[in-house]
Amino acid sequence: MKDLRLGDIVKMRKLHPCGNDEWEIVRTGLDFRIRCLGCGRQVMLPRTKFEKSVKEILRKGSEQL
Repeated sequence: MKDLRLGDIVKMRKLHPCGNDEWEIVRTGLDFRIRCLGCGRQVMLPRTKFEKSVKEILRKGSEQL
């Protein structure tokens, strides 16, 4: 898919119940952990489901080593 990294801000296809659709990527790998920028809730999704749900990458985050 796209080059997704830690700290990227992505727009999802569906709205979160809080009304926000922008998320920050907190963890990558086989599963993705994302944090809602509206309410701060964190969700873990399998890579395949996450990649299908991403509409666009809004901002690139800095890769931390």
